[in-house]
Amino acid sequence: MQGRFHTFHTKALMYTSYEDYEATAKWLLPQTEQRPKVAIICGSGLGGLAEKLENRDVIPYRDIPNFPQTTVEGHQGQLVFGTLEGHQCVCMQGRFHTYEGFDVYQVTYPVRVFSLLGVRTLVVTNAAGGLNSSFSVGDIMLIKDHINMPGLVGNNPLCGPNDDRFGVRFPCMSDAYDRDLMALAQQTAEEQGIGAFLQQGVYCMVGGPTYESIAEGRALRTLGADAVGMSTALEVVVARHCGLRVLGFSLITNKVVMSDDDSTLKANHAEVLVACNNRAQDLQGLVRGILAQMPLDPEDL
Repeated sequence: MQGRFHTFHTKALMYTSYEDYEATAKWLLPQTEQRPKVAIICGSGLGGLAEKLENRDVIPYRDIPNFPQTTVEGHQGQLVFGTLEGHQCVCMQGRFHTYEGFDVYQVTYPVRVFSLLGVRTLVVTNAAGGLNSSFSVGDIMLIKDHINMPGLVGNNPLCGPNDDRFGVRFPCMSDAYDRDLMALAQQTAEEQGIGAFLQQGVYCMVGGPTYESIAEGRALRTLGADAVGMSTALEVVVARHCGLRVLGFSLITNKVVMSDDDSTLKANHAEVLVACNNRAQDLQGLVRGILAQMPLDPEDL
C-alpha cells in the first residue's frame, strides 16, 4: 500500500500505527481552538447537522494528513469543528466505506484520531433500509445493538496487534450503545413530539455497494436485524475499543424488498437522499435536543 500510512503486514492484513493517529491529531489541534468532547459522524444526506455548529472551523479531508477521501454522493468530505448546545463538537460531513476500496483501518481512522483529540462521546447516524415490517420510511431508529457482518467473517478493525494505549485486546460489545444516552434520546423525542416515529432496533452492517437481494433481506431479518446499511458498525467497534460512549441513529430511507411480489420495488441512492432530506430536520433537532440535556462533563451523565 502506498501513501502516507505507515503500514505493517501480518498475512493479508495492513493496519496503521499509533504514531500515524497521533500525527494527525497533532496536526489538527492548531487548526482550531475547539477541543471537542463530542464527535458526530453524519451519514448520507445527514451532513446538515454540521451546519448548525457555531464558531465553525471547516477542514477538508484532502488537507488532513493520513485521511482518506470520501467518494460518495451526499458526503461533503470535511471535518467541521464548532459548538452545539454548549458542547464543543467535531462533525464528519461524510464517512468512509469499505465498498469505496478502503480497508477497515482507513474506514475507522477518524475515530481513533477523535479519541486522541479528547472526544468521549460518539454520535453515529446513517441511512438504512428497513427490514422490520412495522417500520415506515422516514422513521428514525435508535440503534440498540448491531450485527457486524464484516467483523463476523474476520474483517474487523481490531485485527492485528493490539495497542493497549487505545484499549484492551478483547473488548466487550454487549454494551456497545450507551443505555443512558438511549434513554435520554427517547425522552427528548417525546418532548419534541416525534416519539411516534422513533423506533428502537438492531442495525446490521453489510459490505455493499449492492442493495440486498430478496433472500439476503429475509436472512438478515431472520438473524434479528431491524435495519441494514453499509457503515457504522466498524466505527462503533473502534469507538468502544477506545472507551467512547456511543449513541446511534438509523434514518429508515427505504423498505428492503423481501418478497417476490415486491420485486419491482428497487432501492436506489437518489431515493435514499430524498428520504433523508424529508426527515433530516427532525433528526438534527433530536440530536441537538439530546446535547442540550447532556452534562458538559460526560462523566456526569
